[in-house]
Amino acid sequence: MADKIVQTAGRDSLGDFAPEFAHYNDDILFGENWNNQDIDLKTRCIITVVALMASGITDSSIKYHIENARNHGVSKEEMAAVITHTAFYAGWPKAWAVFRIAAEVYA
Repeated sequence: MADKIVQTAGRDSLGDFAPEFAHYNDDILFGENWNNQDIDLKTRCIITVVALMASGITDSSIKYHIENARNHGVSKEEMAAVITHTAFYAGWPKAWAVFRIAAEVYA
């Protein structure tokens, strides 16, 4: 079994203001979902980057997830192929935005 994913960003950032949201983020999304063994972490990371790109999310969250993908074995070449493939379905401008972030992460 891989190392357990542990997240505290919800509690660190919003614990006092939105404790229920922090719980869902840290314990459910990252605690239960990310630790589910039905999908390996590398695949889960790729799916997450694709979903964020398709949604047009190009803020610090996609940068975090591209870094997470790199840290779980997604090579620069694989990331470039994932973004290129997704561009045809999610949009070329979204790919440009995500490529800029990915190039920074993999630099």
